[in-house]
Amino acid sequence: MKAEFSPWLASQAAALKELIAQLSSHYDHVSILATDSRGFLVLASQHNRMIDRRTLTTERGVVVRVHRDGLYSEYAFNAEDLADPGAVAARLRTTLDAQLSVLSRVGTGVYDTPAVQDPPLTIFAEMETDGLPEETDPAAVMELLGSYSDRAVSMDERIVECQARVSSTHVNKMFLTAHRDERQSYVFTEASLFVIGSQDGRTEMAYADASDRNGPGIISRLEDQIGDTVKNVLEMLTADRVEPGEYEIITSPEVTGLIAHEAFGHGVEMDMFVKKRALGAEYIGKRVGSDLVTMHEGAACAVDVTSYAFDDEGVPAGDVTEIDRGILKTGICDTLSALRLGCEPTGNGKRQNFEHKVYTRMTNTMFDSGSDTLEEMIASVKKGYLLEGMHSGMEDPKHWGIQCIIARGREIVDGRLTGRVVAPVVMTGYVPDLLGSVSMVSGDRASFGNGACGKGHKEWVKVADGGPYLKARARLG
Repeated sequence: MKAEFSPWLASQAAALKELIAQLSSHYDHVSILATDSRGFLVLASQHNRMIDRRTLTTERGVVVRVHRDGLYSEYAFNAEDLADPGAVAARLRTTLDAQLSVLSRVGTGVYDTPAVQDPPLTIFAEMETDGLPEETDPAAVMELLGSYSDRAVSMDERIVECQARVSSTHVNKMFLTAHRDERQSYVFTEASLFVIGSQDGRTEMAYADASDRNGPGIISRLEDQIGDTVKNVLEMLTADRVEPGEYEIITSPEVTGLIAHEAFGHGVEMDMFVKKRALGAEYIGKRVGSDLVTMHEGAACAVDVTSYAFDDEGVPAGDVTEIDRGILKTGICDTLSALRLGCEPTGNGKRQNFEHKVYTRMTNTMFDSGSDTLEEMIASVKKGYLLEGMHSGMEDPKHWGIQCIIARGREIVDGRLTGRVVAPVVMTGYVPDLLGSVSMVSGDRASFGNGACGKGHKEWVKVADGGPYLKARARLG
């Protein structure tokens, strides 16, 4: 079925176009982003039950952006009466002009930016989905998630808790200018299972997840993962600590995605180039990985939770080759940063919601597949670990160091898995060294879109990442 475009947005289109016409006599460029996204969040555990109609991306509102004399200003509202666009335009002008006046007096040169070009463009995208969150019965979802939690806890007396969670959102966005009319409607869903075990004063956690640009039907994918997730927890309860040192490693697709996100996430968001806060700006055209490393970024390079038709500035979804056989080719860019840097926007301008400003943000960040098999990779390892599951990561864009906290490592000695597990594992390194050591890449790949990413400590948006199995060298501790 198609995800039907929001009737509310469609009903506001004529008034918003008139508002643009009213403001265009006063500003060089006017654009409007209007949103109407609905969804639900359901959580079931042994100690808690929750149903909420709000998710990270549910919203309804409008943001107006204007340009004059090299400066931009914005005004967001969610309860404005659009019956009289002329009156609304007059009210907005008071605030917008005051903001432009302050920026002009500040005299900061970095804000001096040309007007956005506005060639005609029409997009109408109603994407396929197996269901709509607003038509889903949350009580039925709660019953299913509760059964998953109960099953996990019943498998072993050491399992003390299991939280099952699902969030589904029907995203509707409309981007308008004097010459553009872009509308999109799609559904994305994420589901997760967190299993906690305890033994002899030690507590460990493992999780399984599923995500897709699809409806709540993906929840059923968790069912087949319950047994493996419980098994992982029980192994981690008796796991050793890794002896610090440099090892041969094989990263599972989930860990590969974590490396992609941390190594070439914020570090190549080109609004950081404008501020001179990213070492990646100095490496464009230079080698940052082995010949086996190719990486794509963009809403069009994979299908997951952040695969849209256009970004929050009306730029069509992109598929950017950031790294081509080890050479860093480019970063990703929002529209205003592109104007300041003299390059093209890549479709990565995203807002946390209509009340927040646009930043350059990741969408799908994916390592390309190779031709090796996991079995060949394991057989090639003299002493090392197969790394599985991710807890968290962080990077330093100015110096290109990364730290990844990984759930567990499976020991490999002389080309065989020994059965010994270490947990947790901290992997650290300098990005070009880590990617430069990649010597094998598997032919399969997967993407992961649960959770969200902040810009610093705020500005949370959906992202996805992933790739194949990689063989490399890294420092573990």
